[in-house]
Amino acid sequence: MKIYLSVDMEGVTGLTDPEEMHAGGRGYERGCELMTGDANAVVEGAFSAGARSVLVNDAHGSTKNLRIDLLDPRATLVRGPGKPHRMGQGLTGEFDAACFAGYHARAGVQHGVLNHTWMGKEIYNVYLNGAICGETRLVAGFAGSLGVPVALVTGDEAVCEEAAELLGDVETVAVKTGIDRFSAELLPPSVAWERITQGAARALGRLPELRPYVVPPPYTLGVEWNSTAIAAACAVVPGVKQVGPRHTEFTTADYHEIMALFGIFSMIGGHVACGSGAYG
Repeated sequence: MKIYLSVDMEGVTGLTDPEEMHAGGRGYERGCELMTGDANAVVEGAFSAGARSVLVNDAHGSTKNLRIDLLDPRATLVRGPGKPHRMGQGLTGEFDAACFAGYHARAGVQHGVLNHTWMGKEIYNVYLNGAICGETRLVAGFAGSLGVPVALVTGDEAVCEEAAELLGDVETVAVKTGIDRFSAELLPPSVAWERITQGAARALGRLPELRPYVVPPPYTLGVEWNSTAIAAACAVVPGVKQVGPRHTEFTTADYHEIMALFGIFSMIGGHVACGSGAYG
């Protein structure tokens, strides 16, 4: 088996504070270690279930968070900015399954720890073909467009509920239970990592039962921004239409373009917001 692993950070074991997610923030270095621990737990479970290779993609923020010196030596790592397909970088139809670790609930889920969709303050909601979309749905749809099923999702309890509703009988492992956006009841890392390892092994053990999550093309990506300025700036991108004061839409037959567009949106939205002070 050839396994793909996308690792975000907000849903990682033990983390609840935004400072733990950003370089220079209080607790960030420890956060990177915990993130790598969650990744290693999936890798361990995958190899115990018969995987022959695991490609790990650092899918959070700068994408320079996972500790290569602490990563399971049986895995390889995609790291660093400039990745055109961001959270799905490196995923192709050659993989037998995709796993998501450290994922979080979509924007607006009250008990979702650090809930958001792609950007923490600039985006209110994302829609895929008219239906509300979190990052789990976004990346699962990319995998599905390549014929790859999602076998495992780990993170907070809210994202596990979201994944089960979306993907059906996917294996999920909740490492924390949200109280609100910045608070949660946490499992100790040793307990969480054992559960993740077991969950990964279970998921890949029943791989023949799993089916890709397929979104029918063409794909229309709708974004509700927090700012009219960001919507207007993003509408300058060829193919992107402003369909409301704070809404943009983009339609394509190639899901790779959906993933790539989010990287462009992040750069534009972040620049407009960061240059606008309290009104960004």
